[in-house]
Parts: sequence; C-alpha cells; structure tokens
Amino acid sequence: MSARRVKPSLYISVDVEADGPIPGPYSLLSLGAAVAGRQDADGFTAADATRQTFYCELRPISDEFVPEALVVSGLDRDRLVVEGLEPALALARFTRWVREVSGDAQPVMCGYPASYDWTFLYWYLIRFTGESPFGHSGCLDMKTLYATKAGLPLRAVAKRTMPAHLLSRRPHTHHALDDAVEQAELLANLMAWPGPGTPR
Repeated sequence: MSARRVKPSLYISVDVEADGPIPGPYSLLSLGAAVAGRQDADGFTAADATRQTFYCELRPISDEFVPEALVVSGLDRDRLVVEGLEPALALARFTRWVREVSGDAQPVMCGYPASYDWTFLYWYLIRFTGESPFGHSGCLDMKTLYATKAGLPLRAVAKRTMPAHLLSRRPHTHHALDDAVEQAELLANLMAWPGPGTPR
C-alpha cells in the first residue's frame, strides 16, 4: 500500500479513575479524553488539547473497592452510586464522541502509561457496548514511545527523569479530564521530539 494512501490516525488521550486494580470486581468511576493530534503520511499535527474533550462519571458496578484508590481520585463513591451515569449510557456516549471527532481518521487511544487505562476502557467498552471504536489494539503507550526515542529500557522511564521541555506545564490532578489534557500535550511534545542530543 502506498504511504500516501495510509488512513490517518487521530490520537485521543484517555485517562480513567477507578476504585481498584482491575475491571469487573472493581469499577470505572470517571473517564476523561482529549484529542491530542492527527497523523497522516505527511506527519503529526498537534491539536489544542482543550478544544475537543469528553468527561463523564459512572455508577459503580460492584460493592468492592480499594479505599486508597478513592483517596487518589477524590471521587465520592456514595455520590456516584446515586448520580453516576449507567455504564452502558456512558460508554455509548463516549463511543459516539470518539467517532464524531475522528471523522475519516482511525481513532487511537493513548495514555501514560496506557496499560491501566486501556484495561478498564476496553473491558467496559466490550462489556457494555459490545464493541470498541479503537478496535482491539488501537492503543499507544507514551511511556514506550519515550523509551524508544530516548534509547532507554522501559522500566528506567519515569516522568521525573524526562526532559522538562517534553512535559506539560499542567499539574497532574488525578481528575480524569485534567490528566487527559496534560497527557495530550505530552504526546504532542513526544511526537515532535527527535530524541536526546538533538536541538529542540
């Protein structure tokens, strides 16, 4: 296939807050997303991460939770039992939003690191909507992207060791939308970064 005919990708930064380590026994409580940019045969174009965003809070699906997880997110689980969206409705709205912002591009979920957020997101999408707008593998891990560009072992990577100019200036608040926007800016910086030892 000609490089000029490759379908573009739309990178969507996603952050979730949950009340435990795995979906099923534990619940996804909030979901934030922000369009980070678009990549086609001509390269990557960053987006304004605050312009196209999604946020929702969900009703828990079980009575189990890890108290420490709630401390991190600051979410009130009792409130979400009453006020949170039903997961099927929340994930249907999210899927519709992903398809609307993606247009003719293929959506790609991205996160730092993506593994935890993808685990919850994909499980919830399949469980409550029966499908994923990202397919089964449309996931980009920013930690791996940095490790590859920096020539470092993956387990040696942490945000505190990354060059400051790659990081977003936004604080990491553990609010899903705030963190999705922060990560979207990180992705844009990583995509533009040629690697260590090169001019900015």
